[in-house]
Amino acid sequence: MATPRHHAPLAGLVEELLAGNGPLPIVAAGDPVLRRGTDRFEGQLDSALLARFVEALRITMHAAPGVGLAAPQVGVPLRIAVIEDPAPVPDEIRVARGRVPQPFRVLVNPSYEAVGSARAGFFEGCLSVPGWQAVVARHAEVRLTGEDEHGRAVDEVFSGWPARIVQHETDHLDGLLYLDRAELRSLSSGQAMAERWAQPTPAEAAASLGFTLP
Repeated sequence: MATPRHHAPLAGLVEELLAGNGPLPIVAAGDPVLRRGTDRFEGQLDSALLARFVEALRITMHAAPGVGLAAPQVGVPLRIAVIEDPAPVPDEIRVARGRVPQPFRVLVNPSYEAVGSARAGFFEGCLSVPGWQAVVARHAEVRLTGEDEHGRAVDEVFSGWPARIVQHETDHLDGLLYLDRAELRSLSSGQAMAERWAQPTPAEAAASLGFTLP
């Protein structure tokens, strides 16, 4: 369980981050902030500062580019993440991966639980682990609960690729990286992904690299 932190230092940290121009720096694997877990958001940032922070997360996610970003990835140990996926992919990838567009959303104090027992394995990457991807078997469908940035309750079921994004970002808030759940025999460089494993599913990679898909 994360150790509670005083409100003022967190607000000061966010103000300091927002003092710069442009996207926020993304923290890379090896920084303890990615492993310590996060505090529940309980008003540590006032509404104006929270709105500015959320907008900075959105800008940073777009610039990276990525489809999700969690607060600890910019060095802030709060249980906040953002997601958005325009899903600009060919139909065969959309169908195979269940990748459908997701509007911009803010997840505050999110948690998830599996819906059913089905699992799906696909390559994932992470903005905090640049240059690499690996296959992760995740729940095919999850129920997400939490709040939005206005404090309104969220209780929604996600499936396919949106469910993967939700799990990936919520894991960040628990101090987990996708590599903690990955099939390490699948670990591939960006070059290998481009040259060998661009297929809609990782079946060929599994056969060639010697790992099992769910």
